[in-house]
Amino acid sequence: MTSTKTCEQFGRQFSLAEIRSATGDFNDAHLIGRGGFGSVYKGLLDGRVAVAIKRLAAKSNQGEREFLTEIETLTKLRHRNLVSLIGYCSEQGEMLLLYDYMANGTLADYRSSLTWEQRLHICIGAARGLDYLHNGSSIVHRDVKSTNILLDEDFVARVSDFGLAKQLGPGASSHVSASVKGSFGYFDPSYFTTGRLTRKSDVYAFGVVLLEVLSGRAAVDHSLAEDELCLTMWAHEKISKGKAEQIVASNLRSEISQDCLKTFIQLVERCLHHNPMKRPTMTQTVVQLELALEHQGRTEPASSQFWLLNAIFNIVKQSGKKNKK
Repeated sequence: MTSTKTCEQFGRQFSLAEIRSATGDFNDAHLIGRGGFGSVYKGLLDGRVAVAIKRLAAKSNQGEREFLTEIETLTKLRHRNLVSLIGYCSEQGEMLLLYDYMANGTLADYRSSLTWEQRLHICIGAARGLDYLHNGSSIVHRDVKSTNILLDEDFVARVSDFGLAKQLGPGASSHVSASVKGSFGYFDPSYFTTGRLTRKSDVYAFGVVLLEVLSGRAAVDHSLAEDELCLTMWAHEKISKGKAEQIVASNLRSEISQDCLKTFIQLVERCLHHNPMKRPTMTQTVVQLELALEHQGRTEPASSQFWLLNAIFNIVKQSGKKNKK
């Protein structure tokens, strides 16, 4: 059982009765999502203030440690691009966290329905939130993924879910040795093999998010063929063969300018570099994304003719290589 005394210094404590009233006794009609921690409900405090309530599931791999980490971390963080913790409840074996309600759900909900410019703004917002974590608080999130990037009513990005967060030293190269935790498809290969967690582990995971935003695909999609199942492996192969344009979701190809795409792809490659030292910092990532947005704003979008000609060029080039053989 979580110590109430431990929690009291970290904000408002709600009673279980208040939570039950806000969610209709955890009625499924209030259910808005599920995650590694448990279920998430939309609640109304005092019948008028909308909040998101995360309820620890009995079978969850997370528990009291993650519950306390989330409270301790969010209590000392304040940034426009981080979700805000309103309070918590620890009573009768229940562990619940209350947050500002995000009207537009998660970035994962919009893989195929946002304009390219909207996607860039969301990526910039999320990157700023992570940059604040890394440089303002020396914290590694450790579970960066599209479902942990929430969108408010104005589609402003808010990074969420800090149960796996780790405190680092102030130095840019500092690390902690930690058991590998996170989400499949987003793991930093270096962290996975060495157990050394650094800020660059978040950078790698964010690179996967950037690929999701560009391709409209999930990090892992079991409905696809084995060679396409893992987004990073599929994208690496396309980029290495000079076919980066094939990564782009078909509904975005007429929107993205050539200069913007080049800048964005270069950033993705750097974020996903196998050597953590070769990856950008989150500060550099923000700058590069802002540059991509600038390119998008001042350059005419690539026409469908460009994509067609580019595809024909690649086919001809591959055909030429085969003929030489």
